[in-house]
Parts: sequence; C-alpha cells; structure tokens
Amino acid sequence: MRVSSRAILGLIVVLQVVAAAAFNAEPPPLIPREVLFGNPVKAAPRISPDGTRLSYLAPSAKGVLNVWVRTIGKEDDTQVTNDTHRGIRIHFWAEDGKHILYLQDLGGDENWHVYSANLETKVVRDLTPFQGIRAQGVLLDKNYPSEMLVGLNLRDRRVFDMHRVDLTTGAVVLDTVNPGDVVGWITDAGFKIRGAMAQNPADASTILRVRDSVDKPWRDLVTWPFGENGGAVGFTADGKGLYVETSIGSDTTRLVLVDTAQGVETEVLAVNPRADVGQTLIHPDTRIVQAVAFNYLRSEWTVLDEGVKADFEAISKLQRGDFVVAGRDRADRIWIITFQSDDGPVNWYAWDRATRKATFLFANQPELGRYRLAPMQPVVIKARDGFELPSYLTLPVGVEPKNLPLVLNVHGGPWARDSWGYNAEAQWLANRGYAALQVNFRGSAGFGKNFLNAGNGQWGVGSMQHDLTDAVKWAVAEGIADPKRVCIYGGSYGGYAALAGLVFTPELYACGVDIVGPSHIKTLFESIPPYWAPIKKQFVLRVGDAENDPELNRRISPFFHADKVRAPLIIAQGANDPRVNIRESDQMVQAMRDKGLPVTYVVYSDEGHGFARPSNRLDFYGRVEEFLAKHLGGRAEPWKEMPGSTASLR
Repeated sequence: MRVSSRAILGLIVVLQVVAAAAFNAEPPPLIPREVLFGNPVKAAPRISPDGTRLSYLAPSAKGVLNVWVRTIGKEDDTQVTNDTHRGIRIHFWAEDGKHILYLQDLGGDENWHVYSANLETKVVRDLTPFQGIRAQGVLLDKNYPSEMLVGLNLRDRRVFDMHRVDLTTGAVVLDTVNPGDVVGWITDAGFKIRGAMAQNPADASTILRVRDSVDKPWRDLVTWPFGENGGAVGFTADGKGLYVETSIGSDTTRLVLVDTAQGVETEVLAVNPRADVGQTLIHPDTRIVQAVAFNYLRSEWTVLDEGVKADFEAISKLQRGDFVVAGRDRADRIWIITFQSDDGPVNWYAWDRATRKATFLFANQPELGRYRLAPMQPVVIKARDGFELPSYLTLPVGVEPKNLPLVLNVHGGPWARDSWGYNAEAQWLANRGYAALQVNFRGSAGFGKNFLNAGNGQWGVGSMQHDLTDAVKWAVAEGIADPKRVCIYGGSYGGYAALAGLVFTPELYACGVDIVGPSHIKTLFESIPPYWAPIKKQFVLRVGDAENDPELNRRISPFFHADKVRAPLIIAQGANDPRVNIRESDQMVQAMRDKGLPVTYVVYSDEGHGFARPSNRLDFYGRVEEFLAKHLGGRAEPWKEMPGSTASLR
C-alpha cells in the first residue's frame, strides 16, 4: 500500500502532539482575555521616507489606539494623533515625511475619511471632509511627495472618482472620472492614472483598461470572463508593460508581464501550482519584480531578483515563522519586516540591507511570551467527494488530544481564507481546552479558480456547508473531537455558516455563535452598500439570484428554517454594520422567538461589521467564553461588565 506524503505529515503531527501532551501533566494557566483581545502594546510600524523615524500604533493614556512617532535610535516617542473613542487602525507616512495619514470611520459605518497629522505644527486635518462619503484607494508617489490620489464617491455614491489632494493646502481637485464600472485605478511612473480595473455589471467579467496618456481614450486590454481570476499589479518603469496576475491558461494565478500596446503576455514571472499569487515585492524605482509570495498551507517566497536573494535568505533565519516585507524607506536601505509565528506574538524588525542585520522593534503583545501557546498544525482534510480542504488545527497544550470539545471557527468572506500564524481566537480556544479547527472550504480564495468556483451556488445546503460538516466528522473519526461537544462559530459569512449549520445539520452541533452573519439572502442583497453596485453581479453568480428566485432564497436562508434550531445560540451584531445590516440579526432572532426558541442577542451600538473597540471585544469574548464553558465544558475566565462597552441585550 502506498502511503502519501500528506499522510506521513499527518502522522508526524499527531505523534508530536501526543508527545507534547504526555510531557505536560496539566493545562497551562489561563491567558487573560485582556492579553488576547485588548489593545496591542505596539503594532503596525511604518518607516519614514528618509529612514530616520518610525511611526506605530499604541494606546494613548486613555487606552485608545493612536499614532506615535519616534526617532530611530532615540527614546523620544510622541503621540501625534488624538482619537478619543474608536481608535486608529490604518496609518501610513505621506511621501513628504511631514505628515502622517490615517483612515477613520464613524461608529463602524465604513465611510472612511483620510486625515493628516502635521508632525511640525501638530495640526490634524480631514483631507476628505465630505459628509456621507467614503474614501478609498489612496495612492502616493515618492516623486510627488506633496500629493495624494484618493477615490471619493462624492459625485455618485455608487462609484469612486479619483481626486488629487494637495497635502499642504488641503485642496481637492477632480482628477479622473469613473465611467461607472471601475473598481480600482493604477498610476504610472509619472503618478498619472493610466490603468483601471472594471467590473462588467452585465456578465461579471473583469476588464483591465489602459490609456497611453491622460488625454488619450481608454481601451480594453485584458478581459477575464466570470470564473477567471486576475488583475493588474503595476506598470513597468517605462510604462510599456504591466505586471498582471491571471488565471487564464492555468488554475492558479500566474504573475505575468503584459505589453500595454497589444495586451499580450510577454513573460511569465512566477507561478505556483497550488496557490495564487500573494504579496508581490516591486522595487519602487526600477519597478522590477523582486519577489513573489505564495501561500498554500504556509507562505513561501519565490525570489526573482538576485539583488535581494541574500536578504531573503538571512531574514528567513531571524526566527521561526513566516514573514512579509511591510515597508521600506526611500533609499531602500531599511525594510520593515513582519514575522508571524503560530505560537508567539507578532514581531517586527528593522532590516538594514547594507549590514544585513536586523534590529528587533517590538511585539504586538509581549506578555504572550509568559504563556505557552499552542502550535497551529496545517492539515489537509478530504471532503465526501474527495475534494481536498487546506485546514488548520490548534489543540490545547498539556491535554491529550482525544475526545476534546471542538469549536469549528468558520472564516468570513466567503471569498477569503484562513492562514497559518498567530491567531488570537485559535489561541484563546485552545487555552480554554477546545480543539480549534479552521477550514478553507471550497469557495475560499487563494487556492486557484477551480477551488474558488467549486463554491458557486453552494451556500447553505450545498457543498460549502458540506465541507464544514465533513471537517467535523473528520475530527470525530480521528478521535480528536467529542461528537456531543461541537460548536460552530464564525463572523460575517462564518456567522451565516453557523446559522446554516444549526438549521440544516442540527444534530451535529451542541451550540453556535453568529457574529454579524446574514440570515436572509434576499434582504442581504437588497441592503448592500450602493458602492458595491459594480460587483453585485458577481455575488449573484456566486451565490444565486436570491432576490428573484424565492425558492432558492427560501432553501438557503436560515431565517426560513429557524424552527430547526435545537442548540443554544448567541447572535452578536454591530448596530451600524453597512455590509450585513442589523435587520439580518433582528429577523433571525424574531423568527426564533416566534417559535419559542431561546437565543441570546447582543448588540453593540457603536460598532459595524465586527468589533473594533477593546471594551466591546472584551465584553463579547467574555460572554462567549462563559457560553462555551456552559455548553461544551471548557475552562473560563469569569465574565464581568466592561466599562465603556456599548453592549445591550435585546
């Protein structure tokens, strides 16, 4: 009998886990939820254009995430923003080195504004001060340091025209008008918009358009029919070529060079038969592709430029884990490296390319170093039809991996994916005594078009949900999971999958947790933001036409099957969610209560699609922790009311 390499790997993983369990006589101490889900101590470092300063996120004296700046080599850390409530999560340097730019919305409504903090005058300015609009697609260029390009749906809430903003005066000038179907823009070496990615609203095809100069007409260069994956990465230095990701002619996306005059591929730069193109590192001056990352079970780099080969080899030896290049200074001497490991905090380093030496900057949660975290084991699970599902299993430390309570943690999207590395929820669950299983069910992104398209029309009662069912049955058959103690848990699409699991396979789950999950696909489609209009046809083709097919909508919407719920359920919702309107949770709760079925419903009045504020996160995870302990039997840190949380039970 032939034994596959994956089977051998699985056996090794099991033996390692068993050996570790035998070595540890008892479970480790509880990791406080504050450490797992509170604010990071420091996070998201960014190098200044001149390489002399570092910005990062850290809590203010009031415990709200803000931007701080320090001179490299000194201890002159200064807070440069003053958010007092929600916290800042996205920031970056302007190319002039005088301003920090950051994005902020209001209560989770995702109508992002771009703000600038002047490091000399300390003045903070809203660069996009238009009520009810959303800013997206910020573009910067080192050769035009006082300018910013940004998409604003100011003229029409459905589409984003590009505007050029003067960072000194704040003047906003219309640069490029969106014809109605463009969802992304690309600049050339002269910081002129010469490329556009469009979505055909009639057939959901994706179109790459170019123009030879800003006064020339647009022309279609490449078209990807629905079902193909692709998009532009950037222009070459001379503007005569475009780096493009494409699945045309292959299953996974390839990184290719396309001639902008003819639209033909002239070179294949990188491809991986198991994974789509991930991060692409391009030199900011020469615009030569230096390295490409691919991620099947773990992230792997393909280095194309001999000039950085030694850097990548040395960086890979800094610590155990996977890394990305998170930034570089203008001289390309200093790189910021983000390192992910599965059993430790996220670490950041400054990499000096001249000396090939790394300086450790900080960890996001250094207190995690006091605790023994659980390894995340990549596993490939076979579904009932033989379809292979790249997955991740995190088991409790110090506990025999046998007959454990299991939490199936379903990712959102659904056209997204789970990946290897530090995951606060996986560590939380494992530390409390649960086996945590994350499954890249068919329809997940990153594994090629066949894997993605296998999820088309498969919501609810189809193979996307069957994959989750089969993963649970795999864990039971392997002896890892107790079949009577399984919870299905997830947010967004994962919340939908939790509801679907409870109504379509009620015998499988002992409890469920739904976070901002849709329950009624017709009303979900009716309530999506207006700026999703260009991509709505893709939703219809991937999910089904629930708005015009009542039978389909009834078949796949948990709302219509609420009477089938037999297990305890928590539903958590942000009141301002623009993606999954609060009505989705309201109507599911009402449908259950109309049938006399109990459900715990928690609403956070100042949150949107997920919970950004630490007090709300800690409130939510505390409630869920007690819920899981009650119904699955794991360990729990007592829940207590969190000052500042806006939680309300409805």
